[in-house]
Amino acid sequence: MTEASYLLRMRITLDTPPKQKAAYVTLPSLIRKHPFGHLIDTLQSEQYEERRYFNPQKLSDVRYEKLPFCMRVLLESTIRKCDGFYIKTDDVSSILDWQKQQNQAEIAFSPARVLLQDFTGIPAMVDLAAMRDALAKQGVDPNLVNPRCPTDLIVDHSLQIDYSKCAIQGPPSTMDESHGATVRSPACRPSPRGSSSSGSHCAGQRPGHRGGCTKASCSDAPSGRSAAVQIENTPLLCPFHLQPVSEPDTMIRNQEMELIRNKERLQFFKWCSKTFKNINVVPPDINTVHQLNLEYLCQVVQEGEGFIYPDSVVGTDSHTTMINGLGILGWGVGGIESEAVMLGQPVSLTLPQVVGCKLVGTINPLATSIDTVLGITKHLRQAGIGGKFVEFFGPGVQQLSAPDRTTIANMCPEYNATVSFFPVDDITLQHFKHTICSEEKLVVLEDYLKSIKLFRSYGDQSEEPQYSEVIEMNLSSIVPHVSGPKRPQDRVAVTCMKEDFINCLNEKVGFKGFHISKEKQATQVPFLHEGAEYNLAHGSVVIAAVISCTNNCNPSVMLAAGLLAKKAVEAGLMVKPYIRTSLVPGSGTVTHYLNTSGVLPYLRKLGFEVVGYGCATCVGNTAPLPESVVEAIKQGDLVACGVLSGNRHLEGRLCDCIRANYLASPPLVMAYAIAGTVSINLETEPLGVNSEGKDVYLRDIWPSKEEVNHTEENIVIASMFKELRSRMEKGSTFWNSLESAESALFPWDPKSTYIRCPSFFSKLSKEVCTPQSIEGAYPLLFLGDKVTTDHISPAGSIARVSAAAKYLQSKRLTPREFNSYGARRGNDAVMTRGTFASIKLQNRLIGKTGPKTLHIPSGQMLDVFEAAERYQRDGVPLIILAGKEYGSGSSRDWAAKGPYLLGVRAVIAESFEKIHRNHLVGMGIAPLQFLPGQNADSLELCGKERFTINIPQELIPRQQLIVQTSTGKSFSVMALFENDMDVAFFRHGGILKYVARSLLP
Repeated sequence: MTEASYLLRMRITLDTPPKQKAAYVTLPSLIRKHPFGHLIDTLQSEQYEERRYFNPQKLSDVRYEKLPFCMRVLLESTIRKCDGFYIKTDDVSSILDWQKQQNQAEIAFSPARVLLQDFTGIPAMVDLAAMRDALAKQGVDPNLVNPRCPTDLIVDHSLQIDYSKCAIQGPPSTMDESHGATVRSPACRPSPRGSSSSGSHCAGQRPGHRGGCTKASCSDAPSGRSAAVQIENTPLLCPFHLQPVSEPDTMIRNQEMELIRNKERLQFFKWCSKTFKNINVVPPDINTVHQLNLEYLCQVVQEGEGFIYPDSVVGTDSHTTMINGLGILGWGVGGIESEAVMLGQPVSLTLPQVVGCKLVGTINPLATSIDTVLGITKHLRQAGIGGKFVEFFGPGVQQLSAPDRTTIANMCPEYNATVSFFPVDDITLQHFKHTICSEEKLVVLEDYLKSIKLFRSYGDQSEEPQYSEVIEMNLSSIVPHVSGPKRPQDRVAVTCMKEDFINCLNEKVGFKGFHISKEKQATQVPFLHEGAEYNLAHGSVVIAAVISCTNNCNPSVMLAAGLLAKKAVEAGLMVKPYIRTSLVPGSGTVTHYLNTSGVLPYLRKLGFEVVGYGCATCVGNTAPLPESVVEAIKQGDLVACGVLSGNRHLEGRLCDCIRANYLASPPLVMAYAIAGTVSINLETEPLGVNSEGKDVYLRDIWPSKEEVNHTEENIVIASMFKELRSRMEKGSTFWNSLESAESALFPWDPKSTYIRCPSFFSKLSKEVCTPQSIEGAYPLLFLGDKVTTDHISPAGSIARVSAAAKYLQSKRLTPREFNSYGARRGNDAVMTRGTFASIKLQNRLIGKTGPKTLHIPSGQMLDVFEAAERYQRDGVPLIILAGKEYGSGSSRDWAAKGPYLLGVRAVIAESFEKIHRNHLVGMGIAPLQFLPGQNADSLELCGKERFTINIPQELIPRQQLIVQTSTGKSFSVMALFENDMDVAFFRHGGILKYVARSLLP
């Protein structure tokens, strides 16, 4: 199929009304024309209407049943989506021949849907809104511009913890300068049972006592019973006024602050939700992206265009891999890749190696799913499976519940696997009975997966696929562990924690060392908090957080934490009030079952109050520590600790004064918070002393597996998920009351510093120009090896002296209002000025580190943006010279969009990170590679020459091009266009213009 014929077919698909489109797809003539039309089969049963599907088994190829299950999902998609242009019959042959083609053949994969979170989703939606504007100017109906692939956008990365009931902190400003909105102080309610207003002053509050007032009027404890046990009626305290407040106030206040900070972004998302077809926007404070994907969005088997097919997903978050625990193939991609899929383009990938992980043995009753996760993480990390797919099999898999599997799959990025796949089996089906499936759909799902050999039966050894390699892990070897103090792969047995921490104090500074001298290891610093004196020492816990993402999807560990909290409170144990505690569940479902099971009040009593829903402590959005705590840490140069049940804990990420951070299961987070230190042997030392002076050990309050399972079975039921679905469909009060435009075109606010129409379509024409040679280009930058996307497009704070800061100051914003580059991804003016703004950028043109470059014609050293602006004003094209591994690191769309808007036409490097190479092509920038054995130094390039790159009109993939310099040198480079689609994108000036032109008449 030619590019022109494919564009015609694309226009038909985009423009045809849904009913006509269905008829178009079901035409027998089209089925006959499909390269694999002969594989179409019918699923029939008296229990449901018949469904059509592509049946790979009809290939009658013995290699199919030897493929790993994840490869079978790729094969089905490739067969179904084969069009001869994007996806070719050769791709199908390559997958069938996977044993020989792994790590060699390049294939195209079209996932069933796209998953976006708000930070990375906003640039994609801004681009689509800008495309509507561009097409409207050409006389095209803007309503034709919609995602072609079903897309879900979840607003969950905006939450910050400003209010916490149980930890006193300075309140945020009562006036938000950027919006002029007043933030009300938390409302206070009177003490329970009509006690007098004088009780609201909480005069009976004991220093160091968490939760509520100890006066009888507040606690309302019956005579003869401990107030520590009777917590249901204990008032919660406003963190600023120490007055009782109603239970929802913490969450409501945080939600209000989230709405105020992000009002412009949220109004834009609201407009998107009403305007675009094929996109579903989930508002803030409903759910985290991963939890929502598990509980609401996943289908396992999708239905569309007259066929059923396996669910699959790509998402703009590295932990999209969580969905593989339910037998749904998915992984994280960059922003431009996700936009490409949204616009109907497939993902390009090299056929991966698939490692079979065989699980044997029996899990220790005391080991939680987190222990299992961290055990497998270390095992796989040591096995060296970076960049590979992992598929689990063996008798041990049947001991893992569906939540356990998703927890393991979620940790994929931590052991560098691309995917950790658990095929659908009876346990998965049982899970779906309680979550997303009707009885009819369950039958369809099971029948369909069995018909195409995607259903796993571990009792049948004949079903064992062939893997690239097999590694075995004995689950009985797993004992309770934590992970840290700086990396998730550094696991420490709980019984060895004290010894390991002391060793870390002794070791030189590194991943497992802080280099604290022997004489300073016993340092204790006294300080005052709420009128009481406490001591901090090395190992003192100052942040304890049960947060969303990895753990909260698993009811067993959350219920274990709740049951431990209950037993701890009943035993008279408490958490010191200066410890910053928080509970950010993955969804309302978690809060629901914690509350229904009766453990939520006990969690609250220990300070673990629900503060909202979204990514918080894990991404550094925790509130500041009390000043007295910070001063004590600095005074003693202490290695203070944070303990959290998340998946990321890099040094300084939680707080810049906390050097040691440990990942732990939720119940162990509780245990270390109660102990107040990580320098403790939980097996032999007590957590604390009860009111009777008796030592209380972890074993005294640790819930048994039977207790947890009993509670889980009686709480985690289908009704919870039905209620959650209802709540998500209704939306939040904040979201429903938010005003947004009703127009087909977005009303861009010229005063906005968050949302701005980008200039990607400024010169859009129907005609496609033939590739033009790049003549007389100057290097904007002359870079070395391993230039990362963080160097190219920083995501952190905006420096006060940067080009972006100058722009924001021109908009009358103060430095405190700058926010971060990540928060301003919807404004191309900020992001372009932020391109190459890293203070760690090493540019050989200026010979020192910093975000500066040489404007070669004038000899002036300028900000990169200012130099690029001057070049563009003079009509001079730009290139970048670089070394090895250009564009490595996190996948980031603005690392390609920024250079494009700066006027960069090509990057000449020794090698490219693959995803970034794809992004450059997607923006119309030519990725050119020095020939083997050559680089800028060997060619004696100084970086101040002018370069002419001869690009032929009939450009083909991987063609060698001639580069000539103003000094008379000439050398060849390889154009890294891997296929015809890459060439087409480059000819059109990038994928956005390619798709826009497909809609022009």
